[in-house]
Amino acid sequence: MRPLSSAFAAGLLLGVGLAVSQMVNPAKVIGFLDVAGAWDPSLLFVLGGAVVAATIGFGLAGRLTATPLFAEAFRSPTSRAIDLRLIAGSALFGVGWGLVGLCPGPAIAGFGLAPGSLALFVAAMLAGMGVFSLSESLLMQRHPPRSA
Repeated sequence: MRPLSSAFAAGLLLGVGLAVSQMVNPAKVIGFLDVAGAWDPSLLFVLGGAVVAATIGFGLAGRLTATPLFAEAFRSPTSRAIDLRLIAGSALFGVGWGLVGLCPGPAIAGFGLAPGSLALFVAAMLAGMGVFSLSESLLMQRHPPRSA
């Protein structure tokens, strides 16, 4: 039960932060992404805060000898490969974010505030995640990873 309550608290804190910073407002996000037009740089503070927090967190996790409270070990990304899958996924994410002004975290947080206006986006996002999961499973069946 403790890991579940910890995840809930972290998600709630993230959702409140996204709402307070207006990352759940597509017009605000599109204004930030419109660098050639009426650019709104205010979300740079959100980005900067996230980078600082992540840098401190990963730095501390790498130096600690203790284990986390709710996991067996700290886990950091291990792959440093820049491959077609990473580039295509990043491009797809960026295009979707730029067109709609929402990404998954803010969409789910905003769904709690205004479910009617975000229902279609969240449904499409969940459908896309399902299609990805299914295609990934099929791909792994056809081309299993090679052992080192």
